[in-house]
Formats: sequence, C-alpha cells, structure tokens
Amino acid sequence: MPATPEMKTAWRYAAWAAALFCVVLACAMVVGHVTTRTQDPLKSPELKQLKQQLRESPRDEVLKGRIRQLDLELRRTYFSQLARRETGVWLLVGGVAAFLVCLRQAASQRLQVPDTTQASDPASVGRFKSTARFAVAAAACAIAVVLLILARPRGPALPRQVAEIDKALGMGATVEAQPPISMEEYRKNWPRFLGPDGNNFAAAAQPPAAWNLNDKAGIAWHTPVPIPGFNSPLIWGDRVFFSGGEAAKREIMCVDLKSGQTVWRQAVVAPQTGAPGKGEIPDSTGYAPSTMATDGRRVYAIFANGDLGAFTVDGRQAWVKSFGALANPYGHAISLATYRDRLIVQLDQGESDQGKSRLYAFDGATGKVVWQKPRQLGASWASPVIYEVAGKTQITTLSIPLAIAYAAEDGAELWRAECLNGEVTPSPIFAGGKVFVASPSDRLLAIKPDGQGDVTKTHILWTADEDVPDVTSPASDGQLVFTLSTSGMLRAYDAQDGKQQWSHDFEMEFHSSPAIAGGRVHLFSQKGTAILVAAAREFKEVFRTAMPDSFHASPAFAGTHIVVRGMTNLWCLGPAETKVAAQP
Repeated sequence: MPATPEMKTAWRYAAWAAALFCVVLACAMVVGHVTTRTQDPLKSPELKQLKQQLRESPRDEVLKGRIRQLDLELRRTYFSQLARRETGVWLLVGGVAAFLVCLRQAASQRLQVPDTTQASDPASVGRFKSTARFAVAAAACAIAVVLLILARPRGPALPRQVAEIDKALGMGATVEAQPPISMEEYRKNWPRFLGPDGNNFAAAAQPPAAWNLNDKAGIAWHTPVPIPGFNSPLIWGDRVFFSGGEAAKREIMCVDLKSGQTVWRQAVVAPQTGAPGKGEIPDSTGYAPSTMATDGRRVYAIFANGDLGAFTVDGRQAWVKSFGALANPYGHAISLATYRDRLIVQLDQGESDQGKSRLYAFDGATGKVVWQKPRQLGASWASPVIYEVAGKTQITTLSIPLAIAYAAEDGAELWRAECLNGEVTPSPIFAGGKVFVASPSDRLLAIKPDGQGDVTKTHILWTADEDVPDVTSPASDGQLVFTLSTSGMLRAYDAQDGKQQWSHDFEMEFHSSPAIAGGRVHLFSQKGTAILVAAAREFKEVFRTAMPDSFHASPAFAGTHIVVRGMTNLWCLGPAETKVAAQP
C-alpha cells in the first residue's frame, strides 16, 4: 500500500531524533570514561595514606575502622560507575536500533506521484503538518519508553554499611537469631547505668571490702583510659565496655575483665542525616557523658553530637545512625537502657514548646524504630529506669516538671506526676516496689507506680527535703535509700516511710553516685578518695583510701570485682587473676 507523505516525514523525524540521542549519549559515555580513568575510586590517595599509617600502627583498631568505612564508600562509588556504564551501553544499543528501524521505514515507503495539475489545498496542507507533528511525538514517546525499560537498574546494589556485608556473608546471623537474654543472666551482669535493676544495687556481688595501693592487695589491674569520657563502665561476662569521644572521633572500648587488656576498640562513624553542626557540647560533659547499655548480644553507645551506634559484643558493627545536632545547654547526657532485645533512647532536648523531645524503642539487631513517643518536655539529663510492676514492664522518665511512666511494650503512657523543679540530673531508681525520684535541691519522693493518669495527689507516698542531690542518683536495696549530695552529705532513709536513719558529712565533693554491694555503700570522690560505709540503719565507715585519680563515673559490679572509671585510669578492684604486663 502506498505511503502518505505524512508517514514518510514522521519516520524521518524519528530517525533524526534517535540519531541525536545516540550522539549525545556517546559523548557523555566518552567523558565519563575519561573521568573514571583519571579519578579511579580504588586508587584513592586518602585510602593509600591510611593503609600506610596502618603499616606503621598495625594494632590501631580505630584506623582499621576508618579504612573499612572508606573502602566501602569507594567501592560503592566504583560499582555505581560500572552500573552507569552498563546502562549507557544498553541505552546506546537501543538508540542505534531505533535509528536503524526508523531509517529503514522511511526509505521503504512508496509515495504516489503527485498530481501537478491541481493547486494545493490549504486545508490538506494543515492536516499534513498536524499529522506529521503527531507522528514525530508518538515516535519519540515510543523510543523513550523503550529506553527507560533498558535503563532499569540491573543486578544487586552494594551494601551501604560494613555490617550489611557481614550479614551477606553469613557473619553475625546467628547473633540476630538468638532469643533475648534471660532476666537471670541479665542480673548477673552490670548492663546499664545504675545496674541491672536501675537502683545502684548489686544483689549477688561480693566485691572486696578493702584494697591497698602499696602492695596491690585487692587491686586486680588498672589501665590508662585512652580517650576522655564521663560515662560509667558496663560489665558483661568477662568483658568491660565504655565509650569516649572528642571532636574528631567517637569510640567504644572493650577490655578483658581478668587482665585489663584491650579486646577491641571501634570508631562510631554515623552518616549525618539530621541537623548540621555539633550541637551544644560543653567541656563539663564532653562528647561521651552517656553510659552505654547492652542486651548481652550487642552493646550500644550514644554521643553528645547525636551519633548512635550498635556493635556486637565481639566488636562487629551492627548499625549506626545520627540524630543530628542536639539542643541541650549542658550537652546530651542521658544514658541508654535496654528492654529484652530493644534499645531505649530518651532524647530530650530544646524547650517544652518546641516539640523536639522523643522516647524511642529501637530494634537492637537492625536499628529500626519499633515505636516512638513525642514528649512535650524540654531538655533533661536524668536517665530512664525500667522495671516490672504487676506483670507489666514500665519505663519511667524525668523532665521538668513531670515524672512519666510508659509501657515498655508499645510506649503507651501509664501515669504521670508533676513533682520536679530545677535542672533534672539525678536519675530515678526502682526498689522495694517504689520509684524514688530526686527533684534537685528540692525534695526526695517515693512514688507508688501502679496508678493511671495523673497520680500527683494520689501516689506520692512520702517526701524528704534535706540535702537532696543535684547530680548523683539515689541507691536502694529495697530496705534503705541512700542519697549523696555534691558537697558530700550522705543520708540514709527508710524505704517504706521515708524516715531518716542517719546522715554524715564527708566534706568532699562527689559526682559519682553511691552504689550498694556486699552490704556496703561505695563512694568515690572527685579527688580520688574511696570510702566504704555499712549499708545499715546506723552509720559506720568501714574503709577509706586515697587513689591517684579523679572520679566522676559511677562504679560497676560483677562477682568479686568492682570496675570504676577515673579520669586517667580504668580500675578493677578485686582478686588479681592475670597480671597486666605494664601498668603506670
């Protein structure tokens, strides 16, 4: 059948469009090829320099972490270049094929010999132009659809994190498949700030009643702290965990409980997805004031610049993320907690009317948000406490002016009490069926945590208003409650009715919270004095010694050992099982 002029013209235009596309694409591919040859990501000068540094310091775990992260980023770039090159080839093949088809169709059209005896009809000419434009547009759309189909991504994407590579290789899969640690096992360790029950009481521990720096009796080991931080140590099994940070780096450290030797040391490098900047990080709290937490499978650390990281207890990165710069005038210092296989993060910041504060529950294995609850409250520094009442696990948080309890399972609010003043730094504790809350320099409160809604007028059992601490948290074994002021006033209260049993002024400064173990209250002062007091209804000091360090962090207990972090050394007090090769 003879072709119309419109059809022949349409095929010609389509051929020209395909040819132009092929020329532009070919030029782009040539430029890209030249660029990748001169900027090969696998020949990065930075990576080469880091590897040279590793040859000089082969045991630098932080440097190894930086190399792994940079290598992963470079390989991602390299494989992206390969994917773009492959896509370009397929697009070019498609464009050439379209050009040839259109050219052949245009050449094969048979036109009728026009009748020159009749004048051109203007209406016919208009229809011709309209049809030609429509034909060209249709041809262009058809080519575009074909090329888009060819441009679809091909092959699997390179993992975005080192941990995902480990998972792809089968590493760490058995950790994620394991069930949560039992509460019996959890309580044998010191997995979070203020201990397993969040009350600074080690029920099963039998730490030393005395130690001597001169003959090293009662001192298992001490080792220099490699990076600054005010957070307290954790103990799980035969390993001790703590974190540190500076402007240039944030790290998690793991040392052996028996010897003090470093087991692993990893940098926390989080992608910056939140607000830019480092936030408010004063020297008084620094980059690492928040105590870590562990669920026995992984360890978690948060830093004042908003970085949050999870590593297996063997030191492999599970996941990292960043909240971005945090708005807190004294720096973010709230410690982490765990509930079964979930990580609990209380992220209080800004002013109460800004709506920046949140309470999160993350899946410990993946870092995905299980639930989150907005908090119409401002910045605070008190860490949450998790406990069980009447078969239900609660999370109690503090921020002016409220103590609020949430259900650990889904974050639903259970009760609240308006009872706080001042800058809330002391953390709440749970003991003897009660939540004890210190409203700084105001009053100590005992709250019965079985209410619903506003319990301010119904569930506050008793209060005490003398020398209420403004930094340290209370400690309780369920029978007595001990508070320690910054200026050194230690007081003992009956946990049931709040009657004061005794008080004693040590006339020295404390930031480390009192802790109970082996029937003794353990105190570590800012200038290095360690004091043991009987955890009894009558005051009795049973031991005192001066240590060459300064203490701000609270002690951790496990079995027959105490681990306390000083500003210069990490100390393990208890029977020595293995001598450290070199101690300062």
